[in-house]
Amino acid sequence: MAVRPRVIFLVILLGLGLVVAPVLPVLVRYAAVPQTPERPINILLAGTTPNYIEYAPTWPWPAAPEDYTGLTDTIMLAQVQPGGRVELLSIPRDTWVNIEGYGYGKINAANKRGGPEKLVNTVENLLGLNIDRYALLSLNALRDLTNASGGVTLNVPEDMNYDDNAGHLHVDLKAGEQHLSGDEVEGFLRFRHDATGDIGRVARQQLYLQALSKQLTSPLNWWRWPRALSAIDRNTKTDIDRATVAQLLGALRSGHNLNTQTLPGNFGPYGSWIPNYPAIKQLVAEHFTDPNDPRNRSVAIANIDAPDGAARALQDKLRAQGYSNVWIADLPRGPQPTTRIVAGADISSAALSNLQQALGYGQSSDTKGSAGSVAQADLTVLLGADTPRP
Repeated sequence: MAVRPRVIFLVILLGLGLVVAPVLPVLVRYAAVPQTPERPINILLAGTTPNYIEYAPTWPWPAAPEDYTGLTDTIMLAQVQPGGRVELLSIPRDTWVNIEGYGYGKINAANKRGGPEKLVNTVENLLGLNIDRYALLSLNALRDLTNASGGVTLNVPEDMNYDDNAGHLHVDLKAGEQHLSGDEVEGFLRFRHDATGDIGRVARQQLYLQALSKQLTSPLNWWRWPRALSAIDRNTKTDIDRATVAQLLGALRSGHNLNTQTLPGNFGPYGSWIPNYPAIKQLVAEHFTDPNDPRNRSVAIANIDAPDGAARALQDKLRAQGYSNVWIADLPRGPQPTTRIVAGADISSAALSNLQQALGYGQSSDTKGSAGSVAQADLTVLLGADTPRP
């Protein structure tokens, strides 16, 4: 018997409904038209451990309802760049830092002491980077996300066998490539009983994220995205808004390239990880610096035809805005009605334009390395008669 077109149409609608229904709350809250961001977006990701109902009549103690106030078992900074590249920096949970208002301790306690705002502030101080948004994930997040994604295939580096009834953790995995379910992934990620401790956990987190990214970006798995997004949404506390989602979609719509890094440091006492601050500064400069942000560039200021003290006033203004390498150059004075901003040969037009916006006056020169620029500076400001009096 022939199937009527109307029946086929209804079946298709039903199928689409089953795929889209789980993500409807997410679409209502976050649906946005993709917009390519002007600069990288820094998002702090952290997995919280559950709080348990102590002195409950049953043992092991049951987990309390998730309120995202626990210790952070996993901490990562994800930088999504306009061209789609994603830089991921893993911060070991045992990293020894100064938590403002509480003194030194392991970074995993920052959220418990002051919520996501305190965790964000602590990571910003550690890295010297501004964080735009955060997302706290419950213990169930990666398990549910993995199941919604159809599991992940990865190479388990060693046999893992461990039981912790109090912590509700049971791990039984053999070494080798295999397809893991959500429960198996949870054990794979939480396992700490190896020679490298927390650093081994970080390496497994990165291995898992690479596998998950491969699974979700496969053209054959597009239909899994609604359930995957729903799994994240119901297990997350975040300040990511619709505008941020639009920028993330715009950056990632043509594909992405995921690069992973681990916070430089060394093993310290009591299982801590001691940050190597010079190495951290170098890593941030190489992988997490926005090339279009003039605050990351060296700036020379020369008073050509401006009021006395104008160069010093501008230097103070730029330093207050976060410019770390700005100095006053001694160039010959002469008539110049308009302030000129000149870029070095390797500086982007966006960085030049952004500096001009920071000044609020003057003109930027599109000719890189043009006359008047200071050879040692990435950007040169030649102050003219239009410069405001200090």
